[in-house]
Amino acid sequence: MTSKFLRSFLAIAVFSMISAWAQTSSAAPAATGSAPATTPTGPAASPTIATGTGTKIGTINIEQAVVGSNEGQRDFDNLSKKLEPKRNELKGQNDELESLQKQLDTQGPKLNDDARATLVKQIETKKKALDRAAQDFQEDGQNQQKEIFQRILQKMAPVIVKHAQESGFAMIVDTSNPWPQSPILWYGESGDITKAVVDIYNAQSGVPAPVGTGGAAKPAAPKTTTPPKPAAPKPTAPKPSDTPK
Repeated sequence: MTSKFLRSFLAIAVFSMISAWAQTSSAAPAATGSAPATTPTGPAASPTIATGTGTKIGTINIEQAVVGSNEGQRDFDNLSKKLEPKRNELKGQNDELESLQKQLDTQGPKLNDDARATLVKQIETKKKALDRAAQDFQEDGQNQQKEIFQRILQKMAPVIVKHAQESGFAMIVDTSNPWPQSPILWYGESGDITKAVVDIYNAQSGVPAPVGTGGAAKPAAPKTTTPPKPAAPKPTAPKPSDTPK
């Protein structure tokens, strides 16, 4: 599923990109061939968000539109394949750590003090290394997911605005986050433009549908980049012989 990191980034990206394209599309020249407007020398006016002139309110799931486009499916699948070797490497480290932990659990009471201390130290060292590697892997995956989202959304924004204007919508709200994370409590499918936007974007992008989708873009969240959770060393009770005499 899409990470919380991407969801928070998505909220900011959607607002800025859609607003920018809405303002651009509404600022049409007064007449064909007219001279460009003179740049004002005084303080710039505060930016305003352009609104539609229609009467309908529509919805779009930006997350599904971006990820479910042919381009999104292709790029997120490629990213998952790119990260697979590192994911397998982390899994191997995690398996090794779990094996050592199992050894400590089963053999710990039978080991002498030095052997048990050495095994515990080995587990702690490997766990710290795995924690650092897992964090780096997670951050790298999130950054690359963010880059894909931003790149596709920037190209999709004018498609959303143009389709909404031509379809007579006065407002389009994003339903990527469910209530209560967003103020959208309920909406009907009749006013949702997600599929229409994806179809238009696919036609313009020229990216073919992934094999096995039947020619239709099926919204799907990118595969998680979360690495295996490392096992934590468990403390063992001292042997009776360890008790000071």
